Amino acid sequence: MIVDVHAHTPTHRHAVPAEELLSFDGWRTDRTVVTTNSWDDYDRAMAGCDVSIVFNIAVDDPLSATGMRYRPEDTNEATAEFCADAPHKRIGFMSVNPLWPGVIDEVDKWRERGLVGIKLGPNYQNFDPLCDEAVALYAHAERTGLPILFHQGASPIRQAPLRYTYPLVTDEVALRFPELRIVMAHMGHPWGRETVATIRKHPHVYADVSSIYLRPWVCYESLLYATEWGAAGKLLLGSDFPIANTAEAIAGLRRVNDILDGTALPRISTEVIDRIIHADALGALGLTLP
Repeated sequence: MIVDVHAHTPTHRHAVPAEELLSFDGWRTDRTVVTTNSWDDYDRAMAGCDVSIVFNIAVDDPLSATGMRYRPEDTNEATAEFCADAPHKRIGFMSVNPLWPGVIDEVDKWRERGLVGIKLGPNYQNFDPLCDEAVALYAHAERTGLPILFHQGASPIRQAPLRYTYPLVTDEVALRFPELRIVMAHMGHPWGRETVATIRKHPHVYADVSSIYLRPWVCYESLLYATEWGAAGKLLLGSDFPIANTAEAIAGLRRVNDILDGTALPRISTEVIDRIIHADALGALGLTLP
């Protein structure tokens, strides 16, 4: 089974009207990314996987905070409806902001609606990931078996603080909550070394490879760190839709050694790449399909 653990909820149920088409040029260097997309667009993009994990990010103004436009009041509703439409192939994560009032009740509400994990972007949501409110949320997630996928590493959004997504912060979280299942998104790019140092020591901390294949040296360097430190088995496939699709993510991983032609640098083995593509992500995160 191929599981894509990192995709964003499509913005429109049906075809996007021409006047509502939006794009963003800060995520990729080779082309702009169309950020308004339909359910059908999503399904075409996910054709390369069997199951995908999908989410929004809970912020007051999604367009300015994340580069994507959706109604903030629909952050979790849109995800729940989308996943309920195809529960055999879509798994929904909720998003909440630990600083907002009633956050634990909000988590329980969406867990009852079928959302089985939490997506957090401390840089986009502007909260210190080690603040008291965040720690209380992690404790609740650990008690209730909800995995958390953290945005980690760089972002083109100017007002998003990098210090909130530095991978070694996740080490602090995992030390306090050893049973909490965590995914460090994007291998913490460009800090793949720090990400690998974190995932290798914590049994329930993983990293996804979403978007790293868009930057060939970052991809190679990050996978080499994971290989040399014996942590390649902690890596999960992710596309970061709409930035890319599953097939593109897989193809990018398979091209990781292309930049090494004519050098004596060590290659990333086919076995490592295949292990990422076919990782048991659901088992790692304690999730099951309906």
